[in-house]
Amino acid sequence: MSVINDLQWRYATKKMNGQPVPQEKVDYILKAAWLAPSSSGLQPFEIIVITNKELLEKIKPIAFGQSQITDASHLLVFAAWDNYTEERINSVFERNNKERSLPDSATNDYRNMLLKNYLAKTAEENFTHAAKQSYISFGAAIIAAAEQKVDATPMEGFNAAALDELLNLKEKGLRSVTLLPLGYRDAANDWLVNMKKVRTPIADFIITLN
Repeated sequence: MSVINDLQWRYATKKMNGQPVPQEKVDYILKAAWLAPSSSGLQPFEIIVITNKELLEKIKPIAFGQSQITDASHLLVFAAWDNYTEERINSVFERNNKERSLPDSATNDYRNMLLKNYLAKTAEENFTHAAKQSYISFGAAIIAAAEQKVDATPMEGFNAAALDELLNLKEKGLRSVTLLPLGYRDAANDWLVNMKKVRTPIADFIITLN
């Protein structure tokens, strides 16, 4: 029941106190995000970790003034590939085959199937798919943070185009998807801290087909 207790403890922290999160806890959260599954194991996204205070001050207005951006210890930016390309897909397969001591011929059929599928789609369609994969990692990071008793605030409320420009993500072939400030709650000043956690009744939430 530990993970259930951790999820009961966590909430979308609205006010953080600026206390630093120990690096070993941040590393744990990042490793959980890194180990999360993704479609075909491509991991079509990256996580940018920001602690630079001047940069965080520039990001704050891009995130509509949300104070967690600057009061957090670390800001994680989940950024997805802007497109699936032959080079990117081949690179993943080459690395995997090398690490597993497999000849390229062992995975060529599957690789070629993926290439045919993705290269036939538009860049926007492929970005949407890659962004969905980043959300799986995003969820793993949120759960890992709760386990470590580190507060986190999932954020979609920001101007992605402006953040991409600030972080030069276009040059890296990336587009920002979500933000995750990590820190510690300011219990005295956070209006949400003592609110009862409310969800859709579980009987209405889960549909069982026997």
